[in-house]
Amino acid sequence: MGLVKLNDRGVRSATTFGSVSGGSFTFIKKLTASSSATLSFVDGASDVVLDDTYKEYMFTFKDMHPQTDEDYLSFNFSVDSGSNYNVTKTSAFFRAYNYENNSDRAVAYETGYDQAQSTAFHALVEGGISSDNDASLSGSLTLFNPSSTTFVKHFIANAHALRGSGSPTPLAINNFIGGYGNTTSAVDAVQFKMESGDIDAGTIKLYGIA
Repeated sequence: MGLVKLNDRGVRSATTFGSVSGGSFTFIKKLTASSSATLSFVDGASDVVLDDTYKEYMFTFKDMHPQTDEDYLSFNFSVDSGSNYNVTKTSAFFRAYNYENNSDRAVAYETGYDQAQSTAFHALVEGGISSDNDASLSGSLTLFNPSSTTFVKHFIANAHALRGSGSPTPLAINNFIGGYGNTTSAVDAVQFKMESGDIDAGTIKLYGIA
């Protein structure tokens, strides 16, 4: 059994049953939202690294809060240093939820939130995030080998949010996404934004994984 601790300086791993090799995390950049329309990570800009330095990159979200009730956080990729965020994507999306009053719960595939050769921004949560003061979304997005000029760009994401503010009763919703950017061009920028309103608050951190 192993214990792994992640912080801004990297990963420290301790194991009970011998040595376990694995990738180390290197903190690259933190962006903090404050009524922000977008949060963008562009390779080579503002100390951002998103190139062949690492074969794997992880974005972590903490307490992402929407300006608009039931707005969802979304992402897209760029192959032209952020001039356009419109990479064609195909994905699968499923979620599990449970109401705060325990009146209903389910696990289901969400056909309305997956993508099939779409250039649109991709939702990280089904339905949206409550704008109540105590509500937010947290989770992560991992992008694999974005600098490759041979393969498509695989990504996986897991995000949890508090949805609903009264009618229906609030619920916990866990979202699971996997897909690929259908391009053999190097992805050199990633942008996050809400579906419509601003990102009221929250932080996104970028890590490189060796």
